[in-house]
Amino acid sequence: MSNLPSTHLRLTAVDSGTTVRIDLQGDLDYDNADVLLETVTRKLAAHPHLRDLHLGCAGLGCVDSMGLSTLLMIRRRTDEAGVLLHLEERTPALNRLLTITGSLEYLTAFPNRATRETSGSGDSRADTEEAIPARLTGPDSSA
Repeated sequence: MSNLPSTHLRLTAVDSGTTVRIDLQGDLDYDNADVLLETVTRKLAAHPHLRDLHLGCAGLGCVDSMGLSTLLMIRRRTDEAGVLLHLEERTPALNRLLTITGSLEYLTAFPNRATRETSGSGDSRADTEEAIPARLTGPDSSA
């Protein structure tokens, strides 16, 4: 077994008024994910009138759990800024990862739809929630 070096993540950004496009080339993994998050954070701060953030994913290689976590964090930050996130030119491997983890719809849905589904009227949902008891495990459990 050989240890292959991580493929560095190269980002190419194009700013045009209310839109920023960042093309990703390489692996979005533990070694590189922070570069993308820092870049997106800077772009959001530098463009207060930004409406759309496009991430071009055609050049993505491997995406590990840290890369997925970064995409989820980017979605949260764009939602907070009122910016629409577009994951464009997704590779089959990225689509598979997002589908398996249940994050495809969250990362590709527009915020107003996701907000409506999760926030509702703002009332407590205690009348529809059900308490689920924890299952004891370990040497003292009687299971």
